[in-house]
Amino acid sequence: MSPVHYDAIVIGSGAGGSATAYKLALAGLRVVLLEKGAELPKDGSTLDVAEVVHQGKFLSKEPWLDGSGRRITPEEHFNVGGKTKWYGAALLRFAEAEFLPDAEHGCLGWPITAKDLSPSYEEAERLLGVRSFLSESDLRGILAGLCKVDSGWYAQAMPMGLAAEIAADPVEAAHFDGFASAKDFKGEADRSLLRAVRSRENFQLIVNAEAKQLIGAPESPTTVTGVRLANGREFYAPRIFLAAGALHSPRLLSNYLANCGLAATLPIAAHVGRYLKLHLLTAMVAFSPGKKRDLIRKTTLLTHPHHPHSSVQPLGFDGELIATLLPKVLPQGLRTMLGTRAYGFFLQTEDGSDARNRVMHDVDGTKPPVLDYDDARIPVASREHRSFTRAFQRGLARTGMVSFTRRIGLSGTAHVCGSLVCGHSSADSVVDSQGRVHGMQGLYVVDGSVLPRSSRVNPSLTIYAWGLRIGDLVVREFQRTTTLSTREPSHVA
Repeated sequence: MSPVHYDAIVIGSGAGGSATAYKLALAGLRVVLLEKGAELPKDGSTLDVAEVVHQGKFLSKEPWLDGSGRRITPEEHFNVGGKTKWYGAALLRFAEAEFLPDAEHGCLGWPITAKDLSPSYEEAERLLGVRSFLSESDLRGILAGLCKVDSGWYAQAMPMGLAAEIAADPVEAAHFDGFASAKDFKGEADRSLLRAVRSRENFQLIVNAEAKQLIGAPESPTTVTGVRLANGREFYAPRIFLAAGALHSPRLLSNYLANCGLAATLPIAAHVGRYLKLHLLTAMVAFSPGKKRDLIRKTTLLTHPHHPHSSVQPLGFDGELIATLLPKVLPQGLRTMLGTRAYGFFLQTEDGSDARNRVMHDVDGTKPPVLDYDDARIPVASREHRSFTRAFQRGLARTGMVSFTRRIGLSGTAHVCGSLVCGHSSADSVVDSQGRVHGMQGLYVVDGSVLPRSSRVNPSLTIYAWGLRIGDLVVREFQRTTTLSTREPSHVA
């Protein structure tokens, strides 16, 4: 099959990839978006607890190793829209201070400011239909009791990418947190971005298209010109955008640098895969005598000044889902009863930056990739997370709620980021402030791997904003060098 040529190739259809593809396609560039997975079904199976939770039907089965050589299976999703289909409903901005370095906490700084990203944040919020929902009665009671016993707790409305109509659909409202909407009630990458450009002649989405290798110019290996799929098919463009996610984009780049001889000469090679971040995460389930009848639940963000790198948000789980978090040694009937009287919470702490936390890739492909991450490498973050968890648990206890906790392990990669961090130079980063890989031509990174900091909130809105920003910058450069009105009609093979 003959190679196909485009103006831009985007690898991955998650938040960053879809945002970038959207910008480029709207501006008239010939864009192909390569997605490793397929379209999700609309038959309701993505809302089914048995299929989604118990069977893990929609999760990747790709084997990995941890830093000690033990086999793990990260909870990754390969489908159109990526993880945004499943998570991503909580759409919060990073605070201004979270763009700055924090040496005490081991946090790297961004090469841009919050002000630089503000227009893209605003655009992302508009495109994704971000809104807030009033806290429901059970949660209002919990918050009132918590703030009464400790006035330091600060509650604010959670910006959510959910359609207002979801409140009238009990099934969808109780199954958006970790589930994919069958009725398009969630503002996510496919619904909010890709569908706006899917019908354009200059845009093509190819599913089941696993990017296996980057292709460089024969005379200049620092210039990337194409992508080869696992099935051997090749695509070429002067602009390649890595958006496969923080576990997968560094593997593509690492493989390329090794195969073309740049691993020993290009400064960025020393940083590829490093500074991986996962957040320190704990699920907490709190019980009280009365039944809980709230539907959406995930409507509020809680913070405390004594724990500046941490936040709490309710889990959007009803009693049936909370029962799945309870110890399996309990009889099913007891778990079900307890679930109806419980509220779930998700506690997260920024994990700082350590170069030893990294993704490693075996170039010859004979061994599984390695996710080498240990939160003990950043003890200040671990201490804050433990202290924060105890403080929230004590506060709930003083309101009459008994709780238990469960740490989210290494396989829980919903917030993974930081393996190709952006920065001012190749001395300590891989990507520059305009999304370009330091020292290379034609290669950009637009997924969560660029994030130097994970912040204390979910990273998805920031990844969308980064993708929109880089898309804008590339379009401006393209328009400076090309008169779109004189181009021949687009042809997409």
